[in-house]
Amino acid sequence: MKAIKIITVVLAFIVTSCSTVRVNSDYDKTVNFSQYKTYAFHKNGIDKAEISDLDKKRILKSIDAQLAAKGMTKSETPDLLVNIFTKERERIDVNQFNAGWGYGWGYGWNPYLWGGRTYVSSSTEGTLYIDLIDAKNKELIWEGMGTGYLTQDTHKKDERINEFVTKIIAEFPPQPK
Repeated sequence: MKAIKIITVVLAFIVTSCSTVRVNSDYDKTVNFSQYKTYAFHKNGIDKAEISDLDKKRILKSIDAQLAAKGMTKSETPDLLVNIFTKERERIDVNQFNAGWGYGWGYGWNPYLWGGRTYVSSSTEGTLYIDLIDAKNKELIWEGMGTGYLTQDTHKKDERINEFVTKIIAEFPPQPK
């Protein structure tokens, strides 16, 4: 019974941890971010992102919505260029649960009784980088990064990508500490 409770707690933790996106950002502390009102996508950089064209469209659409919500507008003569790139890696998790009574072992691990269970799971963890580049100087002024688990479910991709972008863009403009 205790082993079932442990498994339930671990599975609940895994399910809830899969939905989170960890974000971080960095910026040039000498830049006055209030001067930036317009943006455009950096086509050459975005074309190099190693993801499907459909996912690129999802990301760009979400970035458009988030920047518009911050009062920025898309322009042919932008103040900022927006670039993206991605990384992904396969993550393998191995969890082993052993419980039982055994001679000389007390309660806990026992190689002779019950044996225990080993659970192996794999998932894809992805990182989305959103770079904001000063269009005049062609210098990187802000970079946001979000890392989390990806989904292959096409019905949930829009939601997941929007979650990544929303949490990353929430860090812009930076608030000095």
